[in-house]
Amino acid sequence: MSWYLSLPLILPFATAIICYLLRDRPAGAWVSVLGSGLGLVAAIILMALVLENGVVAGQMGSWPAPFGITLVADLLSAVMVLITAITALAVAIYALSDVDARHGQLGYHALFQVLIAGVTGAFLTGDLFNLYVWFEVMLIASFGLLILNGDKEQIDGGVKYVALNLISTILFLTGIGLLYGQTGTLNFADLAVKVDDVDNKALLTIIAMMFMVAFSVKAAAFPLFFWLPAAYHTPSFSVSAVFAGLLTKVGVYALMRTFTLVFDHDVGYTHTILLWVACFTMVTGVLGAAAQSDFRKILSFHIISQIGYMILGLAIYTPLAIVGAVFYLVHHIIVKANLFLIAGISERLTGGSDVFKIGGLYRASPFLAVLFLIPAFSLAGFPPLSGFWAKYIIVKASLDEGLWVVAFIALAVGLMTIYSMTKIWAEAFWKDHPKGIEPRLATLPGRRALLVPVIGLALLTMVIGLMPEPFVIFAERSAAQLLDSTAYITAVLGADALPAAAVSEVAP
Repeated sequence: MSWYLSLPLILPFATAIICYLLRDRPAGAWVSVLGSGLGLVAAIILMALVLENGVVAGQMGSWPAPFGITLVADLLSAVMVLITAITALAVAIYALSDVDARHGQLGYHALFQVLIAGVTGAFLTGDLFNLYVWFEVMLIASFGLLILNGDKEQIDGGVKYVALNLISTILFLTGIGLLYGQTGTLNFADLAVKVDDVDNKALLTIIAMMFMVAFSVKAAAFPLFFWLPAAYHTPSFSVSAVFAGLLTKVGVYALMRTFTLVFDHDVGYTHTILLWVACFTMVTGVLGAAAQSDFRKILSFHIISQIGYMILGLAIYTPLAIVGAVFYLVHHIIVKANLFLIAGISERLTGGSDVFKIGGLYRASPFLAVLFLIPAFSLAGFPPLSGFWAKYIIVKASLDEGLWVVAFIALAVGLMTIYSMTKIWAEAFWKDHPKGIEPRLATLPGRRALLVPVIGLALLTMVIGLMPEPFVIFAERSAAQLLDSTAYITAVLGADALPAAAVSEVAP
């Protein structure tokens, strides 16, 4: 099992080394595409293994858990690794046209692959300290990508990005130290067993709140989200797309992992706070988007609002709500990355990203307009696209629990999302280009590399929307594993580590 689990990590690191050695040559970009393709193959193999065998775990260096480094893949981890690989391949292909030789020489492709390795490691790690390590790998690589141009706007956004993430890191490490002092372990499976034996539950709740704040910063949740719209519109569109698709989702994943597996002792308190954090995140994000005119800034604020839906599913903490959170997580990565890629094509065609200063895209490039409408309608929740089913499940879970105000907020935010997407459509696509120039897609250099990933992600969005049943069933199975840690603990520590009550429940 160790090889299957480690291969999605080894491949991007090995690709990063080769890309760095070839940074002065055009071949480096193609190596990045090849490495991302192999990474997708490895992710598919891992997913097949998890679907066949359930939760799988590997002990690195043959050190037994909980003492060594453990890699674990359940259904949620496996699908996040798979969707990360899909996004990586799409962005790597897009970068063939979007990233110039100068950025390649500065190490773009190597940093990109290191970032993918960091994201994948965070999804596969089986203990809290190594989750911190993978966060740092992500932070270093993402900061390098963020300031690659070295201009004033990028440096300003990068400083805000790093400063707040360092505060998050300090809280995270402090919480790790306190939790280790209470339990004597940092292995997720071992923690799931030992937190029940902690006498000082009040201190455990305080530790949980420290982790909540730390991961909320990573996820760009209210009120610590301002670093995201300050940074995500400054780098190249390839960087913005991978940031938008993946980085904040690692924070959401960490919240889902810890607040189902470890911190489930005071759900009435911790998850109520998460509930209102989710609502404020949705509202502030969508209002911020409504106030913007820059294509990428609108999309950046919508990342924040959509993160609120995912946290809301975790906060409601019912099987249906967790299903909605998992479904939303997967859907949003695809849709948001695609919208940023389309924004990049739009800027290449029109020469700008302020929607009030560009236009003519529908008349000159109707195919691009269709490619925009698919993820835009999905983000807004139009049936039968993937975003509709994600929002429907979350809203239904809210109504089932009698959370009428929360359901109203979720629906209202969806309407405001429609307003933002309509604004982009009306200004950038429908009206005439102000300079009287028709931005022809057919004359765009490198258009194939730009369009292939956009088309692929759009098709995936349509498949999820038009055939939602297998994806919902998968989300149901993922939610069941999150809410019942028996299989996770058994895979990592063996059946002997289970509490006696759990053993009696699973005994034939």
